[in-house]
Amino acid sequence: MLALVSSVGLMPPLARADSPAAVRGVCKVEPTLFEGWKAEKITNEWVELIIVPQLGGRLMQVTFGGHPYLFVNRELAGRYFPPPEGAAKGKWFNYGGDKIWPMPEGSQDDQHWPGPISDALDDGEYAFSVLSQGMRCTVRLAGPPDQRTGLQYTREIGIDSESPEITFRATMKNASTHPIRWSVQSVTQYDTADAAKPDRYNRDFWAFTPANPQSSYLDGYHVRSGLAEDPSYSVKDRLFKLRWLYLQGEVWVDSPGSWLAVVDGSTHFAMVERFHFQSGAEYPGKASVIFYKNGPSVDVNDQGSPVIRTSPDDAPFYMEAELNSPMMDLKPGESYTFSSEWFPTRMGSNFKTATEAGVIGEPLAVSEPSANGGMLMLTGSFGVFFAGRLVACLYDDGGSEVARVPIESVIPTDPVKLEQAIKISPATTAISVHLIDRSGVDRGSLGAIRVGRERGGL
Repeated sequence: MLALVSSVGLMPPLARADSPAAVRGVCKVEPTLFEGWKAEKITNEWVELIIVPQLGGRLMQVTFGGHPYLFVNRELAGRYFPPPEGAAKGKWFNYGGDKIWPMPEGSQDDQHWPGPISDALDDGEYAFSVLSQGMRCTVRLAGPPDQRTGLQYTREIGIDSESPEITFRATMKNASTHPIRWSVQSVTQYDTADAAKPDRYNRDFWAFTPANPQSSYLDGYHVRSGLAEDPSYSVKDRLFKLRWLYLQGEVWVDSPGSWLAVVDGSTHFAMVERFHFQSGAEYPGKASVIFYKNGPSVDVNDQGSPVIRTSPDDAPFYMEAELNSPMMDLKPGESYTFSSEWFPTRMGSNFKTATEAGVIGEPLAVSEPSANGGMLMLTGSFGVFFAGRLVACLYDDGGSEVARVPIESVIPTDPVKLEQAIKISPATTAISVHLIDRSGVDRGSLGAIRVGRERGGL
């Protein structure tokens, strides 16, 4: 044990944020042109965000490791239709990207939003301002008030200089003279076209969120529109899984897990969206998470005859991932803020779950090399949210940490394939692999497992 402590207990620490050895960059905000629109660009060493304030304060694109995540409607590139123009034509202009909407939807009364529609919330011009830049970049997008709902939206979007994490603060304010009751919804359109052949849809595209073991829905989810028996949807091992098929449909999930993940299995790029689930709160239609698949569907034309949309021009390739806040009662002048975070990373369709530190494809496992000598082989596949170092934390039977063993350096843009032999003491009964970021902060575990006579994940 003394030999073990001397070899790993005195491992050199990662450089602290204030250390000369620490590598720290900056983030910046600057104007740009994007697809013909006047836009604002926010960048650090990991991600590039494109925001078009004129289009309802939309975040139009997120690029990480050279991979663009969001759907952008090229048919409308560089164009803008003010809300009165769209409303007069009874049209909605789907520019793409990420935005916020009110819930619940419907046209039965003024407590429902008859969207998607062209209005001040969806495509009004938002005022853009920079709150900070340098070590942290935060911008604010302030929208105009909407007379019908009584709502006024403000968005704050930010990144820091050290990681690809993206933070959101979506605020709805009662701009009317009477009480109102709404949920604020984050709506993100992910591009589901084949990266190699954009005229075809991606056949290896997935979405996940924790299923509710006490779900209010019969199957653990509720098909709101589309085929009731759509083969896209399933629940297994307390995980709701969506395999994207080119069929229109919307599915509601009363997920208690505070995250959803979108995974492109063909390129091995993933995005995890985190939010705070409030147990016992009222969610619109009981759903905290909604997925919408765009695709062919049966419609009724102007003559009242059924028609099937089949063309990608009519039904472009995208999927919406939607997060709902609880229903909130707001008196005149009151506000409510719904916060969420995005973590781009690397993972394929073997995705199993998400943790605070990253995503897991092949769970942590151990085996004994042929020449044992107190050695164990750690294996697994992961994607990480922060740059830093993986360490194996060794615990004894009483749960006390006995040592930390360095494994390898990792970065979010590279998938992690773990195959590492480590030396342990006879007192070790459990191992947990943690991610320590560049500043020395423990970001949490990527998996834990028992060792010794009885093995198994913790």
